[in-house]
Amino acid sequence: MTQKNTNLSTPTPVTWCPGCFNFQIFAGVKNIISEQIKAGKNKEDFAIVTGIGCHAKIFDYLNLNGINTLHGRVLPTCLGMKIGNPNLTVLGFSGDGDAYAEGMEHLIHMARYNADLKYFVHDNQVFALTVGQPTPTTEIGYKDKTTPLGVKLHPINPIKLMLASGASFVARVFAESKQVEYVLREALKHKGFAFIEVLQPCLIFHPDSSYKSKTYSLEETKHDKTDFKQAWEKAQEFDYNIANKIPVGIFYQKEKPVFEDLYYQLAELKKKKKSWKDIRR
Repeated sequence: MTQKNTNLSTPTPVTWCPGCFNFQIFAGVKNIISEQIKAGKNKEDFAIVTGIGCHAKIFDYLNLNGINTLHGRVLPTCLGMKIGNPNLTVLGFSGDGDAYAEGMEHLIHMARYNADLKYFVHDNQVFALTVGQPTPTTEIGYKDKTTPLGVKLHPINPIKLMLASGASFVARVFAESKQVEYVLREALKHKGFAFIEVLQPCLIFHPDSSYKSKTYSLEETKHDKTDFKQAWEKAQEFDYNIANKIPVGIFYQKEKPVFEDLYYQLAELKKKKKSWKDIRR
């Protein structure tokens, strides 16, 4: 019997800043994929896509097949993979600039399509890799060299945006490995598009030591994730201006028709490519 390949590490030196919350996200994702492999999956059953930004370095450190794609183009690349082999478990990773600026149109339509993808947005409210310019989720008043008078525009609310766009799984976590593990484990059980926002203050350009203390768990408050009205109300509690309590957990989850199941060609392809070995045929 061939021994299963479970090595998820690479020899690439990690170049995130010391203490960066991306380490926590990486650890959580890696732990859940390892858990899945131990439960019977193969490493080749997974594929990842990253965009451009600090988040994208996870591509170099996670030993999985995938594509480090263009800025804002994570989701169409994920969809292409899923169409090529509907049995792949595809994970996408973006930053807030990558997802909500360059990639906004893809995000809204992926919520409509409901393809069976899992999508993480590492939200530190700045373009950190290009030294701190504001993004669509940056709070009013934030200043940097490109915005010396401070941000004047109100930030978008991605949770409300995803709910309004019809996403079937909408969640937010703080960048802590256990929270990432919990929500990814639940997202992998869900059949459809799973949107997961990860709040992660940038230690260099957008530090906020009080962020975590402002969060509270939706699960601990007995939130009904099947109730759209409740989800919408909870989504409005935090407006990205870092003033109110911040709910984290699964806001909304509902089974809906999945993109791959709507087309007989993809249904047939799903039957043919039952294992990772079939990808090469």
